[in-house]
Amino acid sequence: MNRMLIFGCCLVFLNGLAQVIAEFTADDCWSLGFSKANLLCSSCDQLTKHGLSELRDHCKQCCQKDENLDAVKRYPKARLEVCTCKFGAYPQIQAFVKSDRPDQFPNLNIRYVRGLDPVIKLLDEDGNIQEVLAIEKWDTDTVEEFLKTHLIPPEELHDKNDKEDYLKTNMV
Repeated sequence: MNRMLIFGCCLVFLNGLAQVIAEFTADDCWSLGFSKANLLCSSCDQLTKHGLSELRDHCKQCCQKDENLDAVKRYPKARLEVCTCKFGAYPQIQAFVKSDRPDQFPNLNIRYVRGLDPVIKLLDEDGNIQEVLAIEKWDTDTVEEFLKTHLIPPEELHDKNDKEDYLKTNMV
């Protein structure tokens, strides 16, 4: 009898441990509407504020811990590409593009490309494409948060360029 009780407790413990360790794959998260590479755990906490608490557990299994923010790759430039003829299908992207939000990002370029679904291209200093992300399911807040996270702020870019120019002008 005692062995059965211990065995049952072990099974319950292992089942609970498996659920805690289990984490969704990137594909699982994508099918749930989350982007595992870009989702910060602090964003999951905001779901309850908007009456979406039932999504919080799945969100937590797809998110990146906020303290890993330093490990997030940041880029000096980005380009949002979209076709204006598809604005009707992507009203959130249209709202972002037509708002004053892009003005916050001087290193963001918006390019209108005929027939293209909305994408963000992350670029290096020389304008070479490093990453391309489909953003057709993103809302305006998601686009803004992503750019704040993955774009190097303009003041940091200017500081770097000023130091380089100073060094060039003082060459012997």
